[in-house]
Amino acid sequence: MPLGLIALAVGAFGIGLTEFVIMGLLPDVAADFAVSESSAGWLISGYALSVVVGALGLTAATTRLPRKPVLLGLLVLFVLGNALTALAPDYGVAMVGRIIAALCHGAFFGIGSVVAASLVVPEKRGGAIALMFTGLTAANVFGVPFGTFLGQQFGWRSTFWVIAGIGILAFLGILTLVPKLPPGNPRCTTSRSWAGPPWSRGGAPRSGRCAGSRSRRSPRRSPRPLARCGRSRACRARAPRRRPPSRRRRRAR
Repeated sequence: MPLGLIALAVGAFGIGLTEFVIMGLLPDVAADFAVSESSAGWLISGYALSVVVGALGLTAATTRLPRKPVLLGLLVLFVLGNALTALAPDYGVAMVGRIIAALCHGAFFGIGSVVAASLVVPEKRGGAIALMFTGLTAANVFGVPFGTFLGQQFGWRSTFWVIAGIGILAFLGILTLVPKLPPGNPRCTTSRSWAGPPWSRGGAPRSGRCAGSRSRRSPRRSPRPLARCGRSRACRARAPRRRPPSRRRRRAR
């Protein structure tokens, strides 16, 4: 199993944790900012709306960029957003931090799934993607209760500091464990230039199938030469081949 999948799963764990952990910390956040709990609940709604915007906008904007630098940039955005939330002096700054952290949510899972599938041979791509999303599942099952307990014992800001640390850990893991990948092509199902990581058996195929395009190895055949019929119009039938006369015909002549 490539270790890069573990780094992607750690990033998914941090993103899932920052999305749901604030639900158990709303009373503490509302008391700290002197707002009602219903107003503090907009920190959840604002995050969700920003996920939609980031999933559509950032994914479309970074489609043709190299995938590894894009993932690293998304994690930088994630760390900055959570650190800003932890340092927020008022409710407005906390909302801005939540929005910044949410922008990378959808794009990370979309691009990360493609990267996870590229790290293994085609027969194991489904398992690689499932392993990456295991981090999101673990965040809901284990991370959210532990983050809520931590916030209630040491303050809700400590939880977001821990989440920022998880983002830094995922950043370092992807930086060191994920190999360089070619830019994405939305029309291709596999990469043409990358042969897979050195630890995979055989790696990924070098030539992929692109929708609406033909392979370089099988170029389009030239059309058959047109022959002229007796009525002087073009027809698609092949011109009849003239065979040399046999020896018997030559003798008869």
